[in-house]
Amino acid sequence: MASVVDDIGGEPVVRALVERFYDIIETAPEGARILDLHFQGHGLSHVRVEQFEFLSGFFGGRRYYAERHGHMNLREIHAHVPIHLQDAEDWLACMARALDDVGIHGPAREKIGLAFDRAARMLVNRD
Repeated sequence: MASVVDDIGGEPVVRALVERFYDIIETAPEGARILDLHFQGHGLSHVRVEQFEFLSGFFGGRRYYAERHGHMNLREIHAHVPIHLQDAEDWLACMARALDDVGIHGPAREKIGLAFDRAARMLVNRD
């Protein structure tokens, strides 16, 4: 059975998705709060690499993030970040734009969308 990474065209597409997503985060109004949250934490220098490594494993490919950090626990990764429901919704809106922009459609898009929706909402830790 093929992984989502395979279904969307491999690691180059995962990398393109991450690059487009952070381009949107850095420029779109709905990315402003997420950008601010990054600056409150570890900054932006690492996020594109970290998200590529995480999403590769999340999509069923090589688990680079787990290899480097020993786990892929999203709650632990984001424990230091105050995340509101609006933050999750903004993240999902920016990611939806990125998915569109890199041409991810069909069954893989549905699968990714459901997984992202669950993950983003699970990370909400503030009223």
